Amino acid sequence: MLNFFITTERDRREAASIERRRAREEERKKRLFNPRIRLIGIDAAALKQQVEEKRQRDAENKNVDKIFLDQLKKADEVALILERKEKEERAKIQQEINNFRKNYQKPEDRREFDLNDPEFKKKQLPCRTHDDDPRLGISAAQKFEGEDLASDQRRKLQNEEVKSWLEQQMRERANADKEQRVAEDAYKAAVIARDQRAIELDMLEKECRKKILESAMKFNRALADEKLCEKQKAEKENTEDNWADICNFLNSDLMTENPDVAVSNVPGKKIANAYKGLTAAEQMAFRKEQLQQIEEMKQRKELELRRSREMDAYFDGTQQTIYMLDQEMLLKEKERKKKLAEENLRLAEEQKSRRRFLDKVVYSNIPSDEFYDQFNRTVR
Repeated sequence: MLNFFITTERDRREAASIERRRAREEERKKRLFNPRIRLIGIDAAALKQQVEEKRQRDAENKNVDKIFLDQLKKADEVALILERKEKEERAKIQQEINNFRKNYQKPEDRREFDLNDPEFKKKQLPCRTHDDDPRLGISAAQKFEGEDLASDQRRKLQNEEVKSWLEQQMRERANADKEQRVAEDAYKAAVIARDQRAIELDMLEKECRKKILESAMKFNRALADEKLCEKQKAEKENTEDNWADICNFLNSDLMTENPDVAVSNVPGKKIANAYKGLTAAEQMAFRKEQLQQIEEMKQRKELELRRSREMDAYFDGTQQTIYMLDQEMLLKEKERKKKLAEENLRLAEEQKSRRRFLDKVVYSNIPSDEFYDQFNRTVR
């Protein structure tokens, strides 16, 4: 079976665009691979020609785009007309279907309409209309003992009774308010009389208080004079007592420094507040004790000096031992560095021999001109 490929306007535009890009690529290749044009300059005439060609191409592209847009607008208008006609036809068919259903397929004309009638419950009689309904049997479960069928009449009587009660309560409330107002008026009159009586009593109380204050001021003035006399008498007695204390203190054992006063009943103890210093015998004993302590201090210092010399000798010996160990370690480190240098020389010789092998044997293949000619073949 033969397959025919029909070219469209879009295919032709794409093919023309590809050809234009190829031509521009060739021109760019000639311009970049030409050292004279690349280094010295470009041709102004050729540039003008290129600008003119580009302007012509742009004009052609605009004309092609305009033609394509005109065709597209026409196709859109045709599509809108066809879509409008299709909508009108669909609406017409739907209207005819609805009219047919409305006229010839009514719900009440169906055979099973009584099963699906939404007004069925409204049209049906209730299970019980009154107490003497002949449809009610023993097993109908519609009539029960204790039912109140006269509830409406009873509720009406109850409402009237409640209304009479409310009216009676309103009358009682009015009478109670009237009595309360009378009681409030009587209370206000009693309060006014009580306030008047309180004012009179307050005035009498102020007069009594004034007389009491005057008598209290007289009594306080007499009491102050009495206290002043007593104070002067007390100051005089206090001054006499102070002079007596001063005389007694000047003649006391403390001021006369009597050493017998500091002797306590406990052997070897002194009374601290009466003690006036050491006696000659006590001073000699104290000096002797000081000399003995000085001798003991000298002996302790000599002992510490001897121990210090022994520790210095021990530290000197330790330092000598450490110095010998350090010298031994330095010799070992020197021997290790010497072996390491010999090992490094051996490794350097091995590396040089390996480098000579790589340069003379492994890397002996030199690239030819064909290898470099495969690069820089395009302008991209």
